[in-house]
Amino acid sequence: MKEHFGDRNTMKLKPDRSKLDAYFNVDTGTGAIRGINLNGNELAAPIFEAWTKPFNNIGMTLVSVGAPRQPPTSIGGTDHTSFDAVGLPGFSFAQDPIEYNTRTHHTNMDVYDRIQAPDMMKNAVIVASFVYHAANRDQMIPRKPLHKGPAPQPAADNR
Repeated sequence: MKEHFGDRNTMKLKPDRSKLDAYFNVDTGTGAIRGINLNGNELAAPIFEAWTKPFNNIGMTLVSVGAPRQPPTSIGGTDHTSFDAVGLPGFSFAQDPIEYNTRTHHTNMDVYDRIQAPDMMKNAVIVASFVYHAANRDQMIPRKPLHKGPAPQPAADNR
């Protein structure tokens, strides 16, 4: 992060930062995607509402400016927060919390056999669609105003 985009503690930004459009994160294991957390980026809401609409019939309906409060797990210290901390649009998909942070997540029981194939197939289509739309926009995804001073530290992810 520091080498290419910027240091969130000093807010010294790097030239590559202007080249990154958006970062999309899927971090909650195998559960079906139910929405996307905009991490406070209100300007992205109308864009993502339009991109979400084709997936409403398979359960992706939530476009949350803040952290989701419904059945999908609340998003906090996931990988997208380091991008957001240096002013890059970082977004995390909200998923069903199947076994997330229970006895399997990040343990030797967190194996391929636990994957819910139908959910993952739908998730792959949703993520590919968002990346495709972002790559083909005439403009970059809107950015929030840059945070002044050191960024708050994300919660531990227990990895």
